[in-house]
Amino acid sequence: MVPQARLALARLSDAGLLRTQLFVGGTFIDTDLDIAVTDPATGLEIARVGACDEPMLERAISCAGNAFDGWRDMLAADRARILAAWGRLVRENVADLAVILSAEQGKPLAEARAEILYGAGFMDWFAAEGERAYGETIPSHKPGSRLFVSMQPVGIAAAVTPWNFPSAMIARKASAALAAGCTVIVKPAVETPLSALALAVLAERAGFPPGVFQVVTGEPGRLVGRLLDDQRVRAFSFTGSTEIGRMLLSRAGKTVKKVSMELGGHAPFIVFDDADFDLAIEGCMAAKFTTSGQDCLAANRIFVQDRLYDRFIERLAKRISALRSGSGFEAGVDIGPMTKRSVVEKCRAHIHDALERGARLVVGAAPEPGAGNFVAPTLLADVDDQMLIAREETFGPVAPVLRFSSEEEIQARANATEMGLAAYVYTTHVNRAMRLSDRLEYGMVGVNTPSFTGAPIPFGGWKQSGLGREGSRHGLQDFSELKYVCFGSLAA
Repeated sequence: MVPQARLALARLSDAGLLRTQLFVGGTFIDTDLDIAVTDPATGLEIARVGACDEPMLERAISCAGNAFDGWRDMLAADRARILAAWGRLVRENVADLAVILSAEQGKPLAEARAEILYGAGFMDWFAAEGERAYGETIPSHKPGSRLFVSMQPVGIAAAVTPWNFPSAMIARKASAALAAGCTVIVKPAVETPLSALALAVLAERAGFPPGVFQVVTGEPGRLVGRLLDDQRVRAFSFTGSTEIGRMLLSRAGKTVKKVSMELGGHAPFIVFDDADFDLAIEGCMAAKFTTSGQDCLAANRIFVQDRLYDRFIERLAKRISALRSGSGFEAGVDIGPMTKRSVVEKCRAHIHDALERGARLVVGAAPEPGAGNFVAPTLLADVDDQMLIAREETFGPVAPVLRFSSEEEIQARANATEMGLAAYVYTTHVNRAMRLSDRLEYGMVGVNTPSFTGAPIPFGGWKQSGLGREGSRHGLQDFSELKYVCFGSLAA
């Protein structure tokens, strides 16, 4: 039986978007080595994609270096036109791009489409923001001098992107770097290279000069290490786990690269007993189960105040029970397969640990060996802070609910983690919302909403959830250097 993913790929309106070669120096290049891309819903192979070796990566770095001067010196308005054309082409091809994304990542088509359009928003934003990379004039402290500061592109930028958002994370990183005047080498996750290569097709059509935007695919070990060790690569942007991020950061220190990282999350979702109940339930569903829970922003610890706790569990159980799991190509599916088998194993470990320690299984069941890459949407009640699921990021459709009593208590418990990416607060008490927004040690806080990301906002975390910011005007800074120039007296 032919898997739905393979059938869907065979029916693309524009077959040219499905590429399996590296994109280096403005050309799609075949290689002697390749890697399998599989459909997470079935485990069956849907494509084989070229694997970059070290000589080919050297060629990509050289091409990026050769293209840098021309791209840097281009007027910001001209770079903006190419970026805007890229975004326009992404929107025009959203249906095909969503099929490619769903085939290799597994998320439902509607979510894949939303991700594509989210990514296009960054192309539009940075097309405009690149023209606003303003410098400054400093009142001089030296007689007869004029002091100027400008933002200049750092050079070649490497972007290592994750499998859970294989299109949007490329758009968010690359658009900022390209708008700043950098050339970009993208290394996509080994599980999801097809979306990256489809974006390369559209980048070529949009008019990026050869070497300005490149995609190298393959196993990450040698490729990422080579990018980190090469002094010509001046900026390095990574999205992934905190554990891997620590290792990459240490290696980047050897060449003192400009590093930005978006790492793990362990988001608290805090519901006070004065919250709008229906709003909190819907917010919890969105914050927990979008992308099947495979999201660094996913609500990982759902804290509900005592008086609302039992009612919240009852309603949440009904909503979770109605979720439907299946292939991303099936109509009405809410929860797709986990993209990686390791995510399934982690969900299993967290569920089993919680149940052994006294948690109550309200909805769902622990995934068993025969379940493939699917994890049933699960609700665990009576979870406490010592359980594994309350101490680690789960990254799957498992909702643990914990009880709390007071604002002071929940502030301390929410902050008791090395992570600090995102937090959610539901309350109708304005002063409480303001206090917690200030005191929660997280880079982003959503108050009475599960949706707060987008191109205009500075996406990023505190503590061990990352470095730097993506999106917003601050997004250019990770790919720019400040240059100060002092003009002394000039001869007539």
